[in-house]
Amino acid sequence: MADPSTSPPLTRASVAEARELIRPFVHRTPVMTSSSLSAMASASTSAPGDKGKAKAKLRLWFKCENYQKVGAFKARGAFHAIERLKREPGWLAGGGAERGVVTHSSGNHAQALSLAARVNGIPAYIVMPTISAPPKIAATKGYGATVVFSGSTSVEREAVTAKVVADTGARLVPPYDHPDIVLGQGTLGLEFQEQVEAMMAEEGGDRTGRKKGLDAIIAPCGGGGMLSGVALSCEGTGIRVFGAEPSYQGADDAKRGYESGVRVEAVSTLTVADGLRTPVGRVPWSVIYERRLVAGFYSVADADIVRAMRLAYERLKVVIEPSAAVPLAVALYDEDFRAMVEREAGEDGWDVGIVFSGGNVSLDALGKLFAEGGAGEGSE
Repeated sequence: MADPSTSPPLTRASVAEARELIRPFVHRTPVMTSSSLSAMASASTSAPGDKGKAKAKLRLWFKCENYQKVGAFKARGAFHAIERLKREPGWLAGGGAERGVVTHSSGNHAQALSLAARVNGIPAYIVMPTISAPPKIAATKGYGATVVFSGSTSVEREAVTAKVVADTGARLVPPYDHPDIVLGQGTLGLEFQEQVEAMMAEEGGDRTGRKKGLDAIIAPCGGGGMLSGVALSCEGTGIRVFGAEPSYQGADDAKRGYESGVRVEAVSTLTVADGLRTPVGRVPWSVIYERRLVAGFYSVADADIVRAMRLAYERLKVVIEPSAAVPLAVALYDEDFRAMVEREAGEDGWDVGIVFSGGNVSLDALGKLFAEGGAGEGSE
């Protein structure tokens, strides 16, 4: 990874610079809408006569990073990390490209870094637990990376990674806890804002008294790289950014840390949203909490996550992984969020951006999830 001291400042302008660097390498993913999902989010979930439920008016917009290269937003941060590394003084001249890059990941970051390295002709070493799913191992190898196996604990993974660095001289590219990763992931936020404004302009209609564009964005939070990047992309715009997490077995570490003022440094959970099983990193935390660029956090049960996944499949006809469904579950089922929107937006309601962070889930896993839990039927 490039020396953090050489990274640009964590600002909206730096996110815009990152977008120019990665523009040739990543997709400008589509934004979708669904009148039926917006209606569901706006409908009271209460029984008749129950005045305790919120009646928020929500118009939902979906940023579909499941259509990104490698099937997830992680491609943005990986490509930006490589581009910044190439610009680090002395790295190319000193043979850095020949020594390569390394990371420890069994998820989307592994494939993203493998692809970014291959495109740039740089060796990539990916440390993966031996218990990693065979399709993930095959996909990582398919992008040209050398897979090095380790134990499943963080201590074991880090020890093997350190040995790879010692043996090869490869540079470590962490999955989220670095300014260059944060800035790269934030580029989806800039796109999202511009795309929604353009779509609203095409639609026309009476928007008297309402701002043009998004009022809020909900993004999933694991290590916090993407959430903090999106928050930077919204700085100074008036758009409020919220984090979404699973609640199962303490997976809502960012929410708990945000509310207590102390970052939670360890998480042990088997939430279905497996991409969100990590604690928030130090760099993302500095943006999320210390600078207060994230307005708050909401958490939802695993059953609601699966229900939201199913609705995305049935109503939008898109396949998303469980982690990507968490923001939609918040918009549909979290009464605290809905009450906040009702209170602050009033009758005008909010235009809310939902980040679909990725779509890397096998058909077998998808079928099993839908068979075990969640509900929803019909299409738009």
